Amino acid sequence: MLPWLSSPHPNFPSTNTALDSPNGLLAAGGELSPTWLVEAYRRGIFPWYSDDDPILWWSPDPRMILLPEQFKQRRSLTKRLRHGGFHVTLDQHFEQVIQACAEPRGEDTGTWITNEMQEAYCLLHAHGIAHSIEVHQDGQLVGGLYGLAMGAVFFGESMFSRAPDASKIALAHLARAMHAQGGKLIDCQMHTPHLASLGAITVARESFINYLNNWLPDEAFTLPLSADVAPMVPASPWLNAIAAQGNAY
Repeated sequence: MLPWLSSPHPNFPSTNTALDSPNGLLAAGGELSPTWLVEAYRRGIFPWYSDDDPILWWSPDPRMILLPEQFKQRRSLTKRLRHGGFHVTLDQHFEQVIQACAEPRGEDTGTWITNEMQEAYCLLHAHGIAHSIEVHQDGQLVGGLYGLAMGAVFFGESMFSRAPDASKIALAHLARAMHAQGGKLIDCQMHTPHLASLGAITVARESFINYLNNWLPDEAFTLPLSADVAPMVPASPWLNAIAAQGNAY
């Protein structure tokens, strides 16, 4: 039976107990408060559900990750980075980025980035934990991505493009900044051919959890009991490198 989380404080079961089918489903219930979300991500867990569901928590096996130094930048992307007239910013339009990521794509009419999820991540952004990378062209927001930064790890959530390669440009700037300034890992959650083409790989969940334990030790966090108080997470100095890159690449 799937565990139901009813405690006022996050108390996730071991990720080893996640279901095989559907892959990685761990628990239901709980909250989307900053403390719950920070505790989930640093344990290798993330929320994913639709409007008609309770909050569902996942930890799939295997896990897709991107090591910043292994980002595959093809010649065509390098050319577009240098000559496409793009400008990259950090944390200037977080709400617009998450709203764009929530828009239906193709034949899909729904979204897993519900209004409740958007509000929760906007609060994490206000606390300096969730961040967006925005790509602009001709003064318009044409792509970007968002996720959580904790120490040497970036937990990617979603990306969008309104111009060719715009989301790849955001990811290229993220990978370059992390590689240059000590970032170790970008969590991509689930395997997709698109991310694999950019250098992402799948690793066993146990290996992923070991990475997190090494790079995000318990003593680096302060998780308050009150939902009104921001959690303290390890700093991510590589964020400054993204902001400094701007047009340069």
